[in-house]
Amino acid sequence: MADRAVAMPRAACEGGAGIVARQALTVSRGGRALRVLLVHCHPVPESFAHALSEAVQAGLARAGHQVDLLDLHAEGFRPALSAEERRRYHDVPANLEGIEHHIARLKAADALVFVYPTWWYGLPAMLKGWLDRVWVPGATFSMPARGPIVGELANIRRIGVVTTFGAPWWFMRFYLGHPGRKLIARGLRILCAKGCRVTWLEIDRMDQRSRPELAAFRDRVEAAFAQW
Repeated sequence: MADRAVAMPRAACEGGAGIVARQALTVSRGGRALRVLLVHCHPVPESFAHALSEAVQAGLARAGHQVDLLDLHAEGFRPALSAEERRRYHDVPANLEGIEHHIARLKAADALVFVYPTWWYGLPAMLKGWLDRVWVPGATFSMPARGPIVGELANIRRIGVVTTFGAPWWFMRFYLGHPGRKLIARGLRILCAKGCRVTWLEIDRMDQRSRPELAAFRDRVEAAFAQW
């Protein structure tokens, strides 16, 4: 598996990051506080992914940004697209029924950050289901009669990803072509603002890593988002 439950040292994982990151701060390194929608996807609260999510929040708080935490499992999100939802998928605005609050959070954000384990070389089912159900025509993209998909999320100026996987990095990149990275860094990015920047942080060989290595990656994640 690409992630496991790892009890990190308290100093490395907690520090009140989940509270501090939600405070509305007004000063950032770039001169403007970003509203960041942090999409966290892992079913186990004591997982390493959870520690990474807290590291992202701590880093963004240091940079002066606001965080809207969307924990898909904790919020009980239903990932499976129902038959009725599929029938009205292209019926705008009827396709927004039941996902209005998710669309509102997307539209209010200046940046998106995804924290998840890579399972079977891609996004976990819960996160893929969030894209299937929430990223609907008319709200996140449109489909012209000719030409490729057209984005409707010009408000999103930055995307960040923090992920883990069990395979060696070279196997994921060269043999498999890193399908999860292509989905987000290409497929979702094209729906966002022109020049949308992508920050990608990953750790490979999760099942072979030592605690110091995991702690070092956790610190690297916090430092990277503190520079946003």
